[in-house]
Amino acid sequence: MNIFFRNRSKSPHELVKIVRDSVARLGSPDRKAAEDISKCLVAMKMILYGDDDTDPSPELVAQLSQEVYNNDLLLLLVKHMALLEFEAKKDVAQIFNNLLRRQIGSRYPTVDYLAKNEDILFTLQLGYENQEVALNCGMILRECARHEPLARILLLAPGFYKYFDYVEVGSFDVASDAFATFRELLTRHKTLVSGFLQENYEKASDWYHAFFECYTVLLNSENYVTKRQSIKLLGEILLDRANFNVMTRYISSADNLKLMMNLLRDGSRSIQFEAFHVFKVFVANPNKNRPVSEILRKNREKLINFLSSFHNDHDDQFNSEKAFLIKQIQEMA
Repeated sequence: MNIFFRNRSKSPHELVKIVRDSVARLGSPDRKAAEDISKCLVAMKMILYGDDDTDPSPELVAQLSQEVYNNDLLLLLVKHMALLEFEAKKDVAQIFNNLLRRQIGSRYPTVDYLAKNEDILFTLQLGYENQEVALNCGMILRECARHEPLARILLLAPGFYKYFDYVEVGSFDVASDAFATFRELLTRHKTLVSGFLQENYEKASDWYHAFFECYTVLLNSENYVTKRQSIKLLGEILLDRANFNVMTRYISSADNLKLMMNLLRDGSRSIQFEAFHVFKVFVANPNKNRPVSEILRKNREKLINFLSSFHNDHDDQFNSEKAFLIKQIQEMA
């Protein structure tokens, strides 16, 4: 162990200085820089979390937090995370999330700091493009997304649309983690999300895409997990009361209805089941427009026969919903 770890506990100022100075030496053949950072991160965790015998000292926690902010340590650590040792990567995520949860009265100092230093958030998001740090960055991003000011920055930035690529990357673990963050951003803060979806239902500028155009690509994905997660999330979004205007607009599209009818016949029972919960909104809508009504009337007999034998092994509530839909379609004759 290096001499500065032998004699006494290092102060927050000293720990942050060692990490900051060592980052510049990362990547060299000498592993000392990475080792020194790892040891300092362990010491920082001890300050923030305490141990079995000692609770964290509020004074030391406050000192460490301020040193981290003053030295832009969060950005340095996120930018160079791929060069850290395996356990150190996990320690960065734990330290970051502990600081995010730190509250003084009604304030979250780290949230305020990140809101003024957006590059840290965007650097974390780019972590999904590096498999070595993707899961660590995802853990931090979801903690950030719990705070509306940070979720707003992530949701309204052009980089948000990168999630449509991240959720389809080759690595199952990375794609699943990216989808978990994607879902958090689209479900956590109801009013924020509703406004975003309404504003971006159709293309609004050179760098904002039409949200549901991109989402339709996910619903047609050849990746089974992506398709199943996407149709389930779509149901959550449309059935959320906060998104009533978005739902009304979505179920007024004949193309969207055709897509759901195709997904009802998907080879996966799970996808069929999730598609049913979106399809039922089209049928139950008392104010169907003419294109939607015509599709349902034109396929009336086929739909009745199909639904009559559709997932008959489900619970009473599902069967009751199905019977209601069949009745609605029958009455459209």
